[in-house]
Amino acid sequence: MDYQQVYEQWLASDELTSEDKRRLQSLGEDEKKEMFFCPLQFGTAGMRGVLDLGTNRMNVFTVKRATQGLAQYIKTLGKEAMDRGVVISYDTRRFSSEFSIKVAKVLAKNGINAYLFDTVHPVPMCSFAIRHLNAIAGVMITASHNPKIYNGYKVYGEDGAQMSPESTDKVVEFIDKTPYFGICEENADITADNVKGLDNVLVAPHITVIGKSVDNAYFDTISKLSLSPAAVEKFGKNVKIVYTPIHGSGYIPVTTILSRMGITVNVVKEQALPDTEFSTVRVPNPEEADTLSLGVKLANEIGSDVVIGTDPDADRMGIAIRDDNGKFVLLNGNQIGVLLADYIFRRKTEENTMPQNGALVKTIVTTELARKVATSYGVTTFDVLTGFKFIGEKIKEWEENGKYTYLFGFEESYGSLVGTHARDKDAVVASMIFAEMICYYDSIGKRVYDVLQDIYKQFGYFVEKAKSITFGGLDGMQKMADIMTEIRSTSFSEIAGTKVLAQSDFVTRKKTYADGKTEDITLPKTNAFKIHLDNGDWICVRPSGTEPKLKFYVATSKPTQDAATALADSYLAYMENLVK
Repeated sequence: MDYQQVYEQWLASDELTSEDKRRLQSLGEDEKKEMFFCPLQFGTAGMRGVLDLGTNRMNVFTVKRATQGLAQYIKTLGKEAMDRGVVISYDTRRFSSEFSIKVAKVLAKNGINAYLFDTVHPVPMCSFAIRHLNAIAGVMITASHNPKIYNGYKVYGEDGAQMSPESTDKVVEFIDKTPYFGICEENADITADNVKGLDNVLVAPHITVIGKSVDNAYFDTISKLSLSPAAVEKFGKNVKIVYTPIHGSGYIPVTTILSRMGITVNVVKEQALPDTEFSTVRVPNPEEADTLSLGVKLANEIGSDVVIGTDPDADRMGIAIRDDNGKFVLLNGNQIGVLLADYIFRRKTEENTMPQNGALVKTIVTTELARKVATSYGVTTFDVLTGFKFIGEKIKEWEENGKYTYLFGFEESYGSLVGTHARDKDAVVASMIFAEMICYYDSIGKRVYDVLQDIYKQFGYFVEKAKSITFGGLDGMQKMADIMTEIRSTSFSEIAGTKVLAQSDFVTRKKTYADGKTEDITLPKTNAFKIHLDNGDWICVRPSGTEPKLKFYVATSKPTQDAATALADSYLAYMENLVK
């Protein structure tokens, strides 16, 4: 069926309002094709897309269809799985609450118990609740840090990690067989307003609203992750920490846990309340310096040395700190992760609580500096594919076999997890530990910036950079596929004056050395390609799993920051030229 036929089916549906039909009738041909030429892709990270009508968009019909597919999969697992139910949460984006209610109603109509949060709740609390309630799955309505025109649908397995590729494939099979219209849902008067504040209340057959009891269990659990309570008690009331939730779901949980610990937090008032338009920022992404500008402004006004920001679903944390010149600098995800890892390992070593089999987990595009730091504390580092679910898999593996003790996991894209209470990125805990870290270093007369420089002086200056190139339009995905094919077929010998040692193709799962020797890659198959340089530097390219973007990563280390930065820029420029 071509896009025109699909479009006509939608236009003829009696489930569309007259306003919806006027919207469809107003479409130009190119816009119509882009909205209807294919279904919105559902992968291991769920689905994410622009809010609008059409099969290739996020709307109530694509949400209900995905949920019906999920329901069919859960039914194959049996009555016990259906009774264990699905946790449903959402962030502050457009239609997030409406979508979450639709998810609950569709699941309920299928005889599957649904546990719907009473208000906005972030990713880590959804992941925690799945484990806490022994649910079979979870759904989080969010588009993370994407612009306001996006929303998304994340699916979690029973361990609280994003659903495995194997389970996802089965869900997709059911989704593909499900029509967009005619999906039944439980007849219940449920709105975001009339469930707010409820806790463990059955509001309709198979739909239970959850709230404060799960929240308190989460806060009680993460409070136990504190590593420096004495320092917090002594310095927590005097530190001046600025925090912004960027209009997202982090506001209540982050301020609650910091208050519980006794740490003073100064919230950016303009960005405290939910705002579907994210009206104070260009994009709600704490990786961007301008997104934290209001936080920096407040920090300068009150004399604070640190600004903490969390994205709309509170799985990513951004940090700005003062340098030696008193100017605020934005830390990248690698720097944040290394600082957190060093602090955790330092405190466990000082308190004699470091296990002999301690482990750090990072992704293949995350800094090698983390490995050097971990090794210095006797901690083993493990690399996994990009995607936090693979870090979650390691936690599960070690819980079952006891070979290693998980201490910390992070990825370069500003996500980390301290503890094993959740199995996805947790910016609430990251904010808590970072704030505590400030108190600890205050207690020994140091600043976080000083600690970072000390790490560089000990191990060398590591510089990592990334560049994303967007390929929009109907042929965007094909362009990215063609570029990946071309890169894979190229035998690189030298890049920016540095010899190539080997090339790793994660599709064929083969690492090929310059002399022709090969070795198997033990990691699972994924669409990524990594170039290993003979000085220890590396370059990686992969398509985004959530957006029409091709991502380039480069990493280098040198005795000085300027030398490392210059070489990283050369690598990045070389790779960018490949796609021009």
